[in-house]
Amino acid sequence: MKRSVVLLLLAALLAGCGSGAKDDASGPVEVVWWHGQVESQAEVLKKLTAEYNAAHPDVKIVAAVGTTNVDDMLQKVQAALAGGKAPDIAYMYGSWMAHLAKSPQVYDLTSTVKDPAFGWDDFWPPERAVSEVDGKVVGIPAVVDNLAVIYNKKLFDAAGVPYPSADWTWDDFRATAAKLTRDGVYGTAYPVAGGEDTVWRFWPQLWQQGGSILSQDGRKSAFNTPQAVQALDLWGAMARQDKSVYLDQNGEKFLPLFQSGKVGMIIAGPWALFDVIGHKVSYGVQVMPGHAGNHETVAGPDNWVVFDNGDRRAKAAAAFLTWLTRPEQDARWSLGLGNLPLRKATMALPAYKKFTEDFPDVDVFTENLDNAKQARPAVQAYPELSEKVGDAVASVLVGGTPAAEALATAARESDRILEKSR
Repeated sequence: MKRSVVLLLLAALLAGCGSGAKDDASGPVEVVWWHGQVESQAEVLKKLTAEYNAAHPDVKIVAAVGTTNVDDMLQKVQAALAGGKAPDIAYMYGSWMAHLAKSPQVYDLTSTVKDPAFGWDDFWPPERAVSEVDGKVVGIPAVVDNLAVIYNKKLFDAAGVPYPSADWTWDDFRATAAKLTRDGVYGTAYPVAGGEDTVWRFWPQLWQQGGSILSQDGRKSAFNTPQAVQALDLWGAMARQDKSVYLDQNGEKFLPLFQSGKVGMIIAGPWALFDVIGHKVSYGVQVMPGHAGNHETVAGPDNWVVFDNGDRRAKAAAAFLTWLTRPEQDARWSLGLGNLPLRKATMALPAYKKFTEDFPDVDVFTENLDNAKQARPAVQAYPELSEKVGDAVASVLVGGTPAAEALATAARESDRILEKSR
């Protein structure tokens, strides 16, 4: 969705507070749930909904498809708010949380998750960080992932290259990619469309060296450091000198190329394993290359957000999400769809053992959540800032712009954006 459209929708969302649906105090309380999942995923949620309704006759969860594409969920919710027919629960991207937190129509879930019975500390830190904005919990985790390296064992074997070890460095990564590059095969790939898919692959290298995206007070950019320049220069050298990087202009080709044996390593999340396994690729997974022993990665959690359609409905929605995210249900929802567990306790269940058998090396992604120590900043200006950094990364890899120049430009533009957003 284009940024101008997003901003208009968010303005309407904020203006739409007070337009929630009527809270009918008679009969079972109805909770409308816009989960945004495709048909195969929706079947899992239908079964969970039926089970909850049967066990709670005073509640009726209505699992409705608010949109067939989660990308459009914000637009659907905005239209519903304007029409006085807002859902009670909706699936929302984590990057929307800072905007949503400004709306009084979004129900405050702080007391829900801070109840000791909820087990908030059982969720990984990046999930909790994305859910909370300025001390207010505006969402309950729905999906969590992170970035690691998926590699093609057959290509490594053919090139006589050892599989990556858990203590590898970025210099090791570059050398490995160069050795794999031959006979029409690229050692690795990078999506350079300039969006968040470009940017979030760069943040781990910044964090691993002690850097930050923003200043401590959130008023200035902080990513333009000598270490960040060095990290981006490494990718520039791999692309231009080593020619070991396939530059994916739209972000949609690198995974199919990996599946067909044309790319040796990709930086991706657990979602990629579905297609990799389906194409019968002999693969392995390893944590991100590190700096001085730090293998920090980035996670991309999304949330269930509750809209305030009256106290009775909001509390019923919060109670349902409390049940849905307990380990037993988490195993059926998250693991059943090939996603990582939302909670650490889920890993102790038999379902998790089967999950790791069905998706070999997926446990590397789960354990890698401990390397996701920070979250992208929960500020309204982040989407615009991300665009500027994405443009900088693309200009270095594709256009050959020196990293120092590209990041300096991105920092100046980001500071102007941050100033305007205050």
